[in-house]
Amino acid sequence: MAGAGDDEMKLLNTWFSPFGSRVMLTLHLKGLSYEYMEEEDVINNKSQLLLESNPVHKKVPVLFHKGKILCESMIIVNYIEEAFPDAGPSLLPSDPYERAIARFWAAFIETNVVQPWVMMLDGTRSREEMGELVKKMIAAVVTLEGALAQCSKGKPFFGGDSVGYVDVALGGLQVWVRATEALFGGLGVNVKFLDAGRTPLLAAWAERFVALDAAKAVLPDYGRLMKYIVMRRTAAASVLAQTKN
Repeated sequence: MAGAGDDEMKLLNTWFSPFGSRVMLTLHLKGLSYEYMEEEDVINNKSQLLLESNPVHKKVPVLFHKGKILCESMIIVNYIEEAFPDAGPSLLPSDPYERAIARFWAAFIETNVVQPWVMMLDGTRSREEMGELVKKMIAAVVTLEGALAQCSKGKPFFGGDSVGYVDVALGGLQVWVRATEALFGGLGVNVKFLDAGRTPLLAAWAERFVALDAAKAVLPDYGRLMKYIVMRRTAAASVLAQTKN
């Protein structure tokens, strides 16, 4: 496995990471070549390269470029945007105010969508806690419906005519969102986060996004992801049961 000192761009990731998908979407949209390095077991047996390159969070994705190491998906997306200004379409608007607005909504997604969603999937929450997290996430999605109307100005994406920064932040999660809905359905909880009746703009946006060539190229396979989620939740529930005995 290559180290961090090489000049070419390399991405350390795992196939199911929605956050790694954000980085790969960006690289694909900009037409940039890179070497993909799979982290085989990011949960239970992290590689030495991952531990050394991201000692703070110990998570993928990690980007290596010209001897530099970058962690955290949206920080990496920002870096790619600034390091390769002439590659592909710009993800951030040229206007400083509109750039700030795009970054605001990306941060909103992290706090109000990603955080409760991760908590829902860890396999340790009670039904009551799960219900509260679902409510929080749905409320955030409703807010994003208004953000899409504001940012898109009636065009197909948050970025307007083409995919932008907020599209990448939310779009990387799309297969996971579908899988989460199916998982809850299997548990007897009917949840649809992107409901056409409640958030018609976002529902139509999601269909457009997953139909993009970039999305088809980098987002994880739905069936494989479902098997992984069920396996991970079962393992987490087993560990929790053992700690209570």
